[in-house]
Amino acid sequence: MQVWLFRFIAVLLPLLLLLTAEWLLRLTLPTQAVPLFIENPALPAYWVTEPDITRRYFAKDAPRPPVKMEPGFVLRDKPANSIRLVVQGGSTAAGFPYGVGASLAGMLEQRLKRTLPNKHIEVVNTALSAVNSYTLLDLSDDILAIEPDAVLIYAGHNEYLGILGVGSSYLTSQSPGATLLWLKLRKLYLYQLLERGYQALFSAAEAKPEQRRTVMATVARHKDIALNSARYEAGLAQFEQNMRLLLGRYQRAGVKVYLATIASNLANQAPFNSTSVSTEQLAIVQTLTQQLSQQPDNRQALQQLAALSKEQQSSASWHYQLGQLYLQLAQYDNAKQQLTLARDLDLLRFRAPSAINNIIRQLAQEFNAVLVDSEQALAAHSAHGIIGKDMMLEHLHPTIKGYFVLADSFYQALYQQRQFGQWPKPVPAALAWQERPILPAEEFAGQLRILQLTADYPFTDAPIAVQFPPAQNVQQQLGRRYIDDSIDWLGMLQQSIRQYHQQQDGDMLLKSLKIVADALPHDGVANFQAAQILMQARRYGEAKSYLQRSLLTPTAPAEAKTLQQQLNSLTP
Repeated sequence: MQVWLFRFIAVLLPLLLLLTAEWLLRLTLPTQAVPLFIENPALPAYWVTEPDITRRYFAKDAPRPPVKMEPGFVLRDKPANSIRLVVQGGSTAAGFPYGVGASLAGMLEQRLKRTLPNKHIEVVNTALSAVNSYTLLDLSDDILAIEPDAVLIYAGHNEYLGILGVGSSYLTSQSPGATLLWLKLRKLYLYQLLERGYQALFSAAEAKPEQRRTVMATVARHKDIALNSARYEAGLAQFEQNMRLLLGRYQRAGVKVYLATIASNLANQAPFNSTSVSTEQLAIVQTLTQQLSQQPDNRQALQQLAALSKEQQSSASWHYQLGQLYLQLAQYDNAKQQLTLARDLDLLRFRAPSAINNIIRQLAQEFNAVLVDSEQALAAHSAHGIIGKDMMLEHLHPTIKGYFVLADSFYQALYQQRQFGQWPKPVPAALAWQERPILPAEEFAGQLRILQLTADYPFTDAPIAVQFPPAQNVQQQLGRRYIDDSIDWLGMLQQSIRQYHQQQDGDMLLKSLKIVADALPHDGVANFQAAQILMQARRYGEAKSYLQRSLLTPTAPAEAKTLQQQLNSLTP
């Protein structure tokens, strides 16, 4: 008995010492935590998302990808009549390259406010570029703390080359279990102190400044990840494990999850990296292309093409060429099959393979999540049912129209579920498109960002100079100035408001005022102005919402009380 007691004390004593050290550090050092939601210094009634949330995953002063979370605001005290949704995901969920107006949060919030004007609608964005299922899981406790009514997830592209991805430069461990343990340890003060000490001892005395590169150019580490290879399977296993943990956590908390399939450009994105096609094989395809362009019903050539398409070639480029040939022949089912194979065989995995969507469908069923088939929705709006440049800007980020279709797929799922009761007047797609919360200046700026992105790896072997198209109007001039950093986002919006006011363009003026008010809930004047113009449009429920937000601020105009009385007399 004494021996076992001695062993117990021997094991317990070091643990007690570590716990004591952690307690003392927490008492003496300022907080080291990086919470997802922080107090909004401009208006304490709101939480705001932490822009530098990626600090959770890197030691202080360690190099990290240049990504930030778009600010998302949420009331600290959840109103009784509110609907609070939280969006999780990567750059597509966050609205890259356009910003929050194109994001799931931005497009859904404006449409839901129009649909349910008597409800307090909050669609909170927690998505950001370069993150994957580890970050989704890591942020879930913070998300549950704000009591969401539902969580909307669009994620899966970054399991290989995102932060902590199995092929990423920002990889901690090959073991998912070890990575999850590391994420927990990083929250301990003692671990952070040891990490800083290690960094001070072993890091380079002076880091060399790096050339400014895109996120895609900095994350790729293990460039070749072949289909069905060990690293490929590790990416799938990592995604499935983390999503299983995430969905289980939400299920136990009673939070409904809307889980979407993900999409990428099949028709117009050649594989980034592929095993080579032999000269003989290339000659065969070129000959077939020539023959079939001259005689599309050439039976012998068609039979040869069918035989080639059935060959188990491991070359992504081979299948991409066959897919393009099938497109020319208007054999769209065969084209889609070959182009999907080309995507799945692409060695540089910036696009998720088909297996990720298979996992998403399986987990949605297992955890009773609502499956939102966003991939099918985007395909349905694409030429011949094959997602290409009409829906995608490059390899996987949607065009503005693509973002609208993506948000619409979630809107329709919310409507069909009736989770928030009956919707007396769902907003038609045509009206929602007209009122999309993004200005032409922002759309033009997004196009310029894509030109910057595609002028670097993996679209080119080395960075090339970007040639921007000339601005054709005032809005494009503002977008160009924003990209050039000669004007900030708010300045771009304020100048747009002046432009639309001078032009007496009421629709665009209303849109601009609402965008600013939603971005600055602590600005009493902006929210009052939005309430005024909404009242003039006889949209009284929405006007009340903006006016109430204005009245929470110390900068609410004196006329706000008068407007409140007028609105109360017009609405029940």
